[in-house]
Amino acid sequence: MSEEEKTQSQSKELETKATLKISDIDMRFKNEVKKIPGGERIMMCFQCGTCTADCPIARFSDTYRPRQILRMAQLGLKDRVLSSDQLWLCAACYTCVDHCPQDVEISSVIRALRNIAVREGYMPPVFKELAGAILETGLAYKIPELRLKRRQEAGLPQLPKADLGSVSKLFSQTGFAKLIEKEGNSNAKT
Repeated sequence: MSEEEKTQSQSKELETKATLKISDIDMRFKNEVKKIPGGERIMMCFQCGTCTADCPIARFSDTYRPRQILRMAQLGLKDRVLSSDQLWLCAACYTCVDHCPQDVEISSVIRALRNIAVREGYMPPVFKELAGAILETGLAYKIPELRLKRRQEAGLPQLPKADLGSVSKLFSQTGFAKLIEKEGNSNAKT
């Protein structure tokens, strides 16, 4: 494929993504978000952009814009919001909340959107792996044997052991165990 053909293909792809169809809109979605704890004030956002201007993640990302995430949710672009990789970039530092003139808890709205995304079958593989590690070891990351050996050689105390029974019970009672067991549960809906 020549460079010109690649450019034309990329241009068509961008046009397709930018095109909005009425069938892409779920007018009930904003009400669904409002019912989730943290999402109650989503409609108070009037798109001033203060959240994005102050966001430390947006400062270093060309694509992460909290304002856009909220606007897509307000407009009912459910599938676009929930399948977006950008939804998972929020560091939950609450800088946006501290500066919002409308007292919209943007970080909380994003948390609510993430909860809906997981419920709907959207979860980045990295989060599924972290959850699996927590279920298996009680820690978000598996500690390599070499590091444990070095700790012992340095005279450091053993790391505390997690109560894996309690972790497993928590995962089961919240329904999270079923979510991470699903095959193909990733950012693409299966």
